[in-house]
This record gives sequence, C-alpha cells and structure tokens, in this order.
Amino acid sequence: MYLSDLTHPNVSLEEKLNTLFSLNRGRRLEIGFRPAYINLLKKLGNPHYALPPVIHVAGTNGKGSVIATLRAILEAANYRVHTYTSPHLVKFNERIVLAGTEISDSALNALIDETLAHHDPDEDISFFEITTALAFTAFARTPADICLIEVGLGGRLDCTNVIENPLLSIITAIGLDHTEFLGETLTEIAAEKAGIMKPHAPCIIGPQNKKAQSEGVIDAFEKRAHELQIPILKYETDWIVNQEGNGFFFKYGPVHMHLPAPILPGPHQVENTGTALAALMNIRARFPFTQSHIETGLQNVRWPARLQRLTPRSFKLDDNCELWLDGGHNAEAAEALAAVASHWRTLGPKPLHLICAMMAHKAPRRFIEPLRPYIDTLHLIDLKNEPAALKAADIAASLQDLDLEIHTHPDLQTALSRNAPLFTRPCRILICGSLYLAGHVLKQCPDQVHNKPL
Repeated sequence: MYLSDLTHPNVSLEEKLNTLFSLNRGRRLEIGFRPAYINLLKKLGNPHYALPPVIHVAGTNGKGSVIATLRAILEAANYRVHTYTSPHLVKFNERIVLAGTEISDSALNALIDETLAHHDPDEDISFFEITTALAFTAFARTPADICLIEVGLGGRLDCTNVIENPLLSIITAIGLDHTEFLGETLTEIAAEKAGIMKPHAPCIIGPQNKKAQSEGVIDAFEKRAHELQIPILKYETDWIVNQEGNGFFFKYGPVHMHLPAPILPGPHQVENTGTALAALMNIRARFPFTQSHIETGLQNVRWPARLQRLTPRSFKLDDNCELWLDGGHNAEAAEALAAVASHWRTLGPKPLHLICAMMAHKAPRRFIEPLRPYIDTLHLIDLKNEPAALKAADIAASLQDLDLEIHTHPDLQTALSRNAPLFTRPCRILICGSLYLAGHVLKQCPDQVHNKPL
C-alpha cells in the first residue's frame, strides 16, 4: 500500500481513501485474519458467505492477466462477472468490477461511508482489509453469475482467503517476491500460495519455470492437494498450451483447440491464456461456452500496462519510436520481458532503451540482469511523491559493475526530453519496473488506459 494508491480524481473519494489508510495506525503491513477485519465482516452481514461462485487466484506473476482473460471469455459467453484485483493503475475503482462495470464513484462513496460507520475506531485495520470487506459487500449485493478474486499477498493468510467454498482455485507462476512475508525460498512461497486450496475445489496449476520446478514448487502444491484430497490440474500433465505460428494450440483431456494469439502480447501471455482455459474447461458443465466465445474473448481482453503499446505522440515522441509499457517488477517478469526483447531483435535492428523505476522492497539487480543482453541504454528515474520508491541514483550505484550505459533522471518527462535526439531514430522504449510507475504513465494518457495493446 503506497501513497499513489490514495490519489483519485474525485476529491471527496481521495479524502475518504486517505481516511481508510489512516485506520492502520501502525502503518505496518500485516497478513492474517485479524479480529478487526473479522468483526467488520460480521457487522456487514458476512458478505463473503453470499458471493456468486468464486474462482480464487494466487501466484507471483500472471494472476491479473489470468483473471482478465477469464473475464473476457466469460463475458463473451454473456455471463455477468465480478472481479477484485489490486493494485490499481489510475484510480481505486479499477479494483472492484461489478457485473462487468467498474464501481461508480457514488457507489464507492456510499460503501466507504457504510464501512466506516461499522468499523470500531479503537481497532487497527489495514487499507487492504477494509477495502476487501467493502468489495465483498458490493459483490454480495449486486447480482452476477461468477466472481473472480485475486489474492492480495501470499494466499494462506491473505484476507481474501476467508472464502471457504470456492468453485475453483488457480495458482499461477511462483517467483521470489515479498520474501519478508512469504518466506525466503520458492518452496516456502509456494506453500503460502497453496493455502488458497480448499476441500471439494479443484486447483489449476499454471506453468512454472525450471528453477521453481527444481526447487520443489510442484511438490508443495501436490502435498497440500493430497492433504485436502482434491484434484490439481497441472501444466504439461493435465493440460498443454504451445505457441504455434500466429496462434497457439491448447489441449485439455480430449479437447484440442487451435486458437488465434491473445491480444495481450508475449509468450508468457500464451501460458496465462492456457491457465485461464484450463480453469474454464473445469467449470464448463456449469458455465457452458463455445470456441467462438473463447476467440471473441481473447480479442477483447483488457489488462493495461502488460506490454501495452502506447502512442508516442502522447509523450511528444517521434513516430519512429515504439513506446511500450509494462508493470513487471521482479526477476520472473523480467525473464518474460527478455523473451519478448529477444523476439524483437529478430524483427529488425532497433535499439532498446529501458526507462525504469522501482519500489524500495524490490530487487533492481534481479530485475535488470535478465534484460541486460538486450538493453542499449538504461534510464533510471525517481518516482515523485512516492517516498517508498528507490532513488534512481541508488539503483544506478547497485548496477555499476554491469556492462550497461546507465543514466539517471529526476522524472519521466526529463528522461524523455533529455534523450529526444536519441529517441527520434527508429527505436523501442520500454517503460517498466513498477506498477506504480505504470499508473503514473497512464495518468498522462487516460485515453489509452483501456486501449488494446497493439
């Protein structure tokens, strides 16, 4: 939770979001089912027991893309879909989608007022706890067919995990992130994510990289599934997805499909799409759909700042420049971006310039190293008005021994203007390293927030 989360174009809502943040007096991030949170849910009528059928999604990378893909396909099949995701990019309303539409300012205002009225002022409650209770209340009161809920942090002790009877759970790729809360090893982190598994609810396991597999991540999932006596459906064992020409191939049991490439670019998005399709195949009897619905949905996925191509002129850049935005911020996300950068090289000799900022609890070196072979220049910037962000100069100092041309800038605008002559030549610029940086970028071109990546 950062100060960037509290900004809102509606002044009244910004004030109320700041009030919610102030309720966590210790200003420490805690995970677990704290009494204040459970008490608030009770006062709100235990809305988490009255949700439409839930698909609960955990993982280090890809969970948001999986939810966006699920939503798009289900909506193509005319189902009403609630979604809960975090963080947001431009404004808080993005986190709560009610039957296909972002929660309105007026509805959010009213729910915050109601939630504050029920909260005991003597109890310490976190921003994510109180906003999750608020979201569950909105979901319980608005008719929908299905509810897609993203874990905030970890799984076992995340406050979304009060959901007792999900229809299905999904665990996407596991990586080293939030180690101060989830454990220092991939196996420990996987065990925390596996905490969302529930009796009677199958679990879909997304593709895991070789390091995760070698360190026992799959074993951790299988151990938890065995304890609960539930089926888990794993990539390459129970379902397969492979890129194939301009599209991809998906197999789940007797089902074989050749499908067009998803609108979200990158090989990792093919894997995320496969994870979403494996989940849908598992609930097909209850939520029927056709291949046509899948194809329509894949062309209508909206998930900004995931290799999203922006219009250069929005930032006073020459049209010779390809401008890309991605919110990736850990080593596994960097590996996915590196695969895309490798592909870009096959398309022609355009230099790649990276513009990057990162939050203080992230590991810049682990993020930059996979990308280093493809970077021509690295431009590190400060994130203004975000005290939890790393300083560009500090990141640069930590990367001094790498064979890279590194520049530091006070902000994004300066990075772009100082290098205007460089960026007028045919090139690619990739802005990445933080979802908060991505939100800052999209606030400058709001017309592109929901555009399809090109």
